[in-house]
Amino acid sequence: MSLADPLWLLLFFPLAWLIWRKQAGISLRVPHPHTSLADRSYRTILRSKLPVLRWFALGLLILAMARPQRNWEEDKIKADALDIVLSMDISPSMLSRDFEPDRLAVAKRVAADFVEKRPHDRIGLVAFSAEAFTQCPLTTDRRVVQTFIHELAVGRLEDGTAVGMGLATAINRLKDSPSRSKIVVLLTDGENNAGYIAPLKAAEIAKSLGVRVYTVGIGTEGIVMSPAQRNPDGSYAYAPRFMKFDTQLLEEIAATTGGKFYRAFSERDLKAIYAEIDRLEKTKIEISTLRRSLDYFHWLIGAAVVLLLMEILGAWGLLRSTTP
Repeated sequence: MSLADPLWLLLFFPLAWLIWRKQAGISLRVPHPHTSLADRSYRTILRSKLPVLRWFALGLLILAMARPQRNWEEDKIKADALDIVLSMDISPSMLSRDFEPDRLAVAKRVAADFVEKRPHDRIGLVAFSAEAFTQCPLTTDRRVVQTFIHELAVGRLEDGTAVGMGLATAINRLKDSPSRSKIVVLLTDGENNAGYIAPLKAAEIAKSLGVRVYTVGIGTEGIVMSPAQRNPDGSYAYAPRFMKFDTQLLEEIAATTGGKFYRAFSERDLKAIYAEIDRLEKTKIEISTLRRSLDYFHWLIGAAVVLLLMEILGAWGLLRSTTP
């Protein structure tokens, strides 16, 4: 609550002084011979209190002129949002232990942090190994996307790395998007060795649809503790394996679509990559603040009128000083 014109409150003191001067003086009360002492005492006491109503009415009127009001602000956000699909490799090699605890766990953690920073964008999630599927369609609900990211797990699809399938499935989620900016962030740790869609063919499709692809290669090359075979219970047996990476393919995909290729050898590198993508693909936001107010002066004027009417009715009605 606030007062729109608080200076009006200064009128209270000079007006109160003038009213007090006008009422000051000698008055003579003559009781009617037929009224009892108790009745005279009752009328006298109540009549002497009538000026209190006038004082309250005066205070309410001055307060009404000061215009008490309730103020609040509303922010109206207009965002030129992006549509982003995260396409993440979930092949067994993503369990390699050159990251702590493994590549997939770090990739999920960093991707979830990236989603947290994009409150106005629609984000979807695609998972791929030898095949690909949509884990989460485009949505503005960050919590839903983060939940699906954390649920990503190796072993749901046939083993292999189908980069083209992962990219094509992501593009399919964006082909009907009305957004002017459509992005795919494709993360993988190996060479393309599966799928019936060639990665560069998928890149050409992305280019024709105006989809920009950022490719991220995660993991070190050389000897790494990695899944060697799958146990009957679904777990993996680890052994030292020589890991290699097809850097050229990811570079060509990014270059074809106007994106960029990144290489992550550690969790710090991966965080820096997502931070750079976040800076490059900023959502344009316009915030307009609407200020609203609600006046209460009419309620005060109404209360003051009621008090004045009560004084008039009391002075010229039941509480008259004399009876005809």
